[in-house]
Amino acid sequence: MALYEHVFLTRQDAAPAQVDALTEQYKALLASNGGKVTKTEYWGLKSLTYRIKKNRKAHYTLFNIDAPSAAVQEMERQMSISEDVIRFMTVKVEAHEDGPSAQMRRREDRDRRDDRTESTEESN
Repeated sequence: MALYEHVFLTRQDAAPAQVDALTEQYKALLASNGGKVTKTEYWGLKSLTYRIKKNRKAHYTLFNIDAPSAAVQEMERQMSISEDVIRFMTVKVEAHEDGPSAQMRRREDRDRRDDRTESTEESN
């Protein structure tokens, strides 16, 4: 089976529970077609560089997928039909990245910097 990284964007007015439900729906779809999602990351509600279908923000979700191409094509077909998904992108990779993705590492680094600045302010 092939390895893929897949990111999809969900409408800004979708509740986090709806995003979770969509995530589970697509994971189940891949599983029923002989694939599996090895890692799921929710990156949060982020601003878009430009408006997409009248949305200024979107919920970002990442999948690391190990599945046959037919399963991924079916998932993409379902996403293109869905009104909640405004964009998606799938990239075939040689190997999945260990640990958190670059988006999640950036958030952790920012949190650590914030902790450092707070501790230096308290000591002054």
